Order: sequence, then C-alpha cells, then structure tokens
Amino acid sequence: MKRKLLMTASSFSHICSFHLPYLSEFKELGWEVHVACGGKYREIPCADRQFQLPLEKRYLSAANGKTLAVLHGLLREQQYDLVIVHTSLASFFTRMAEIGVKPHPRTINVVHGYLFDADTNFIKAVVLKAAEFLASPETDLILTMNCFDTRWAEKAFPGKKVRFIPGMGVDGEKYSQRGKALGRDSSNETFTLVYPAEFSKRKNQAMLIRALPLLPERVRLVLPGEGALLENCKALAKELGVEARVVFPGFVTDVGGLLAQADLAVSSSRSEGLPFNLMEAMLSGLPVVASRVKGNEDLVLDGETGFLFPYDDETAFASAVKPLLDHAERREKMGAAGRSRAEEFCLSRVLPVVMDAYLSCDPSNLSCESG
Repeated sequence: MKRKLLMTASSFSHICSFHLPYLSEFKELGWEVHVACGGKYREIPCADRQFQLPLEKRYLSAANGKTLAVLHGLLREQQYDLVIVHTSLASFFTRMAEIGVKPHPRTINVVHGYLFDADTNFIKAVVLKAAEFLASPETDLILTMNCFDTRWAEKAFPGKKVRFIPGMGVDGEKYSQRGKALGRDSSNETFTLVYPAEFSKRKNQAMLIRALPLLPERVRLVLPGEGALLENCKALAKELGVEARVVFPGFVTDVGGLLAQADLAVSSSRSEGLPFNLMEAMLSGLPVVASRVKGNEDLVLDGETGFLFPYDDETAFASAVKPLLDHAERREKMGAAGRSRAEEFCLSRVLPVVMDAYLSCDPSNLSCESG
C-alpha cells in the first residue's frame, strides 16, 4: 500500500509558489499526495487529490470552525502517514484537527516565519505563542528558516526536534538569466522598484506608496500580487496623487521578467521567515532595500548587498533608496554581492536538505520521535 502525504497551507498559491518540487519528489518516491488549502482554488500539479478549505485569515472566524471539522474528517478518513503543514493559520488548524485521530500521523510544522518577534505587541505575542503551544503535542518536527525563529522554537519546545533549513529553495538558473533575454533599456530614465508579495497588513505595501512622494518623479513602484488590501493600496495611490507611478499587475507567473526590468528590489514587510521574493531578486543581481526585521536581516547584508531601514519608516526608506538612484556601478556591485550570497539558497542545494528533513519523519524511520 502506498504511503500517504497531506500538505496543507492557507492558500493554493502558496503551494504553487514554493512546494511543487517537493510534491514531485514524494510522487517519484511512490507516495500518494494530497493537498488541502484555503483561498482561491488552483490546480496543483503532482497532487493525486486536493481539497478546498473554508479557511479565513482570522483565528476566531466561524469559517475556521468548519475548517477544523473538515480537516478532522479528512484525517480520520484518509489515515495519512505524514502531514506537512505550512503557513500559521493552516498549520494551527491542521494540527488541532489531528487531536483524537487514530492512527496519529507524523506531523512536520514548516515555520515560514512566526508572526511575532521581540517587538510584537505583548497581547498579540501571547495569543500567537499560545497557539503554537496548543498545537505542539501534535508536532513531531519543527523546521525553521531564520535565526530568531530557530532560537525561539528551541527554547520554547526543548522536548521537540527543531531543525534549521535554508528556506524552500529558489530556481537559480531561472533568475540568473536577468538582463540577458529581458535586459532593461539603458536609455530608459525611469527608475523601477519592485516588490512581489501578497497584499496584506504584514507585507505593508502602503508604506512604499506613502514613500513615493519623497522620491523623484522618475521613480515608479511595481507591486505584483493579489490579496485583501489590494484595493486599499490602489485607493491610497490615487489619494496621494501617485497612481501614475504605481503599477499593480496582479498575480504574475513570470516574476523573473519583472525583476529583469527593475533597478531595485524592495520589501516593507513586518516580519518574514526567509523571504523568497528577496532571494529571487538577489539571484537576479538586484540590490535590495528592505525593512530591518527577522528574515530580511538573515538575507540582506546592510551596506553590502543593499540597505536595511526601520520598519514602517517611509522617510528612512526614501533615504536608503536615494543613494542608489544615480549610481549604477554601486547597484551592480551590490547586486553581484547579493547574487553570490543567494546562491546558497538555490533549489539544487536546498531541496536535498529539506527532503532529508521530511523523510526523517517517514513512519518507517524512527529518528523523528519527539524528544
């Protein structure tokens, strides 16, 4: 009988963006692969079955009570050997749904960035940490991607296996082609900033829009992605009179094409695990200006591969961008340093590391016992 895997996430787009190579690996190893997600439905290559969850991005939403019931029924019916959970909400509800399920599946929590850090509001941090402690008994292995999360998990769960992984891996060949087939027109005086991300409070695109009036007119901002706050950001750009300088291309499959046309990658995020968008940009040879938060700090070497600025400070952001506007040689030097640093996060190097961690929790492998 085939071993069965369930992979869950808050959205199908998350699975499509980061996890298809791993689903393919499991298929090649003879596993039956199932995927369960919330959000907009998308077909998942390599999935034998996929399930739509009524998941909403609020812990106390009534829809998430239904999500819990759906997942519990699915786990009891399918009797999975291994469950791999991604993204905070899906991770929490999947693990809570495992309570009472017999036989109990081995479960790996892939932490794409805990939604708290040293600067998080006390009450919010208590609630988010409590969710992790509640789900902990259903967890066999915790995979973390940055220094803060690794240290916190090791301290909070001394009886659990915690293992660091260098992200989920980026297609190095794909992004190293920047400037060859899709190089920028050097006669174009427009200076382009790019930030591919879901439109959410955590990603904080609004700060970048607020910063545009502080930068020269020739600076434009490209914000690919979808999400709950997309329309709010469009309205803000119009309100500030910079709508002609902000491009909202929606969901983009060819992010590499956008990076090829950009001069600088930016990030305004409140927190990250190990940001995929910055790794892609660095492999493309772009310098980076990013908020000084966990995840970003783990990638960007301040002053060497780009600049870090205090979170949500549009004045500091603009001050970090200005020195790069008219210094192509400096941008190229920073971009080259960033490309060299990002090579260690290429999929060819990362995939074997992550699969080794995943397969350590194969039910036939006894090395994943908690404690």
